[in-house]
Amino acid sequence: MSSYGAPTNAITLSDVEIDDGFWSLRRERNRDVTIKYQYEQLEESGTLENFRRVAAGESGGFQGMWFQDSDAYKWIEGASYVLAQRDDPELEANVDEVISLIADAQQPDGYLNTYFSLVEPENRWTNLHMMHELYCAGHLIEAAVAHYRATEKETLLDVAIDFADLVDDVFGDEIEGVPGHEEIELALLKLYRVTGTDRYLDLAKYFIDLRGKDDRLAWEIDNPETLGGAEYDDGGVISAARDVFTHEDGTYDGRYAQAHEPLREQETVEGHSVRAMYLFAAATDLAIETGEDELIEALEGLWTNMTTKRMYVTGGLGPEEAHEGFTTDYDLRNDAYAETCAAIGSIYWNQRLFELTGEAKYADLIERTLYNGFLAGVSLDGTEFFYENPLESDGHHHRKGWFTCACCPPNAARLLASLGKYVYSQRGPALYVNQYVGGSVTTTVDGATVELSQDSSLPWSSEVTIDVDADGASVPLRLRIPKWAESSTVTVNGDSVDVPSEGYLEVEREWDDGRIELTFEQTVTQLEAHPEVAADAGRVALKRGPLVYCLEAVDNDRPLHQYEDPSASVSTEHRSDLLEGVTVIEGEASVPDREGWDGELYRPANETARERTEFTAVPYYAWDNRDPGAMQVWIRS
Repeated sequence: MSSYGAPTNAITLSDVEIDDGFWSLRRERNRDVTIKYQYEQLEESGTLENFRRVAAGESGGFQGMWFQDSDAYKWIEGASYVLAQRDDPELEANVDEVISLIADAQQPDGYLNTYFSLVEPENRWTNLHMMHELYCAGHLIEAAVAHYRATEKETLLDVAIDFADLVDDVFGDEIEGVPGHEEIELALLKLYRVTGTDRYLDLAKYFIDLRGKDDRLAWEIDNPETLGGAEYDDGGVISAARDVFTHEDGTYDGRYAQAHEPLREQETVEGHSVRAMYLFAAATDLAIETGEDELIEALEGLWTNMTTKRMYVTGGLGPEEAHEGFTTDYDLRNDAYAETCAAIGSIYWNQRLFELTGEAKYADLIERTLYNGFLAGVSLDGTEFFYENPLESDGHHHRKGWFTCACCPPNAARLLASLGKYVYSQRGPALYVNQYVGGSVTTTVDGATVELSQDSSLPWSSEVTIDVDADGASVPLRLRIPKWAESSTVTVNGDSVDVPSEGYLEVEREWDDGRIELTFEQTVTQLEAHPEVAADAGRVALKRGPLVYCLEAVDNDRPLHQYEDPSASVSTEHRSDLLEGVTVIEGEASVPDREGWDGELYRPANETARERTEFTAVPYYAWDNRDPGAMQVWIRS
């Protein structure tokens, strides 16, 4: 058995309150604007109408993508996280209304999928690799668990249990196969933890263990005439599957769905990046339950491959648009796909890796991804979203309010609503501060009631104050020292303590109105990429604290491709009037002298002088919130 122990994390979302100068505004907009807007989109997109038609016993008339049901489930999950933290009778009524529609659409045997119920009821479970029945079931289960924990109502949980029981009856007995799009695996582990029912743990393990060993997905690709989904878009979904599930010679390629070999034998992150993150998150949850060394070793190897060879500086994942995912080591082209959902999936996976191991590197990556690869996916006003998050743009890439494939907006909403889950953790007798986000937590640690409040000035300034009261009980605290901090100082009740360069600072004493003051030095750093990253050869990116920066055309006089050799000596200024308050980086860079070019297209390079000019860089998450224009993260050095 592994030396890794399953964590005893008694902290729930309702235990945590967020009151933070940076994150609170975004969460308020998510609650008051985004979630309400997305509820309207469920109606306008036909998602709710699909459930109504099934409940009424109708056939045909399906609207939207074939996995449209999942939009409703993710919306319920996000809304439930809001309800776990505050009373909102109007929102709760809307949630109850949608749950009622879902329950009414469930078939007598527990089955629930509006596409198949309306269009091809005879073709259930025939197209596992593309039609997303198990994916939708997973999001239903996640929504049900979140709703139950928030409200203690069993209305949606009963629906999810009936469907999960049906899946368990069918798979392994009638059908030997795995989902093409992972999601149900991590949902089943959540259902197991809330119900204590072993069959859900066993079913999650079945799907994880069978992946890469089963030829059902390959068989489906070779037998398209047997598949459901032909009625959708005149079979376009089936023909599209061949593009991503086959090699150029037409043979089956399981990498897209991480089905090319058993998970414990995989050494590189492959295929569709969202699917990969969901699978790895589920497998990590399974490892937490079982402590299996072989599985843990494989997951840690995959994490190392991803973070050292296949991840953007923003924490974004997946350069390739065609299959929305990974390609080869060091292929990190700046016209990145980097789907917002993949960044969210990475946060899910890294949180579980932290819960498994207690290692700070996973919380460090959550922080990087939260502030950059994820947050760029949401506009400042909370009404528009990026599906793709490139690191450069010619000025034509913009956020949208909704998408035909609308997976990213409700995914972003549920993450923002559940941010408190990532701030604190309890492992054994210790309370961990993983993210420096203002607010408080009240929990019980080894029988002692602990009240911890945090005042954080991140990401703009460097100071954090934590007040701790445990009625005099001795409680171990673990405080993350960010890897980006050039240096750190910590005092406890006014006394300085030794601080590691990174990882967790351990502080244990009797807490009675104790105060911890932390300062993390933030400097502007020029980062360079590994020499094998061709896209960034001879370029640098600017980073300050947890934030990656970019140049936008709206702030700079020259076309962005002309800037090179940015000065190492730069200044920072907090601009409360810009982008709802940001710290900008200002410096000088070299640009070509434009004199003498009239009437010429080419001339010898040594005839062009260069001159220094000023540039301004803003946080990457904030780009495309003003006048349209070019953007780039990497600057020629």
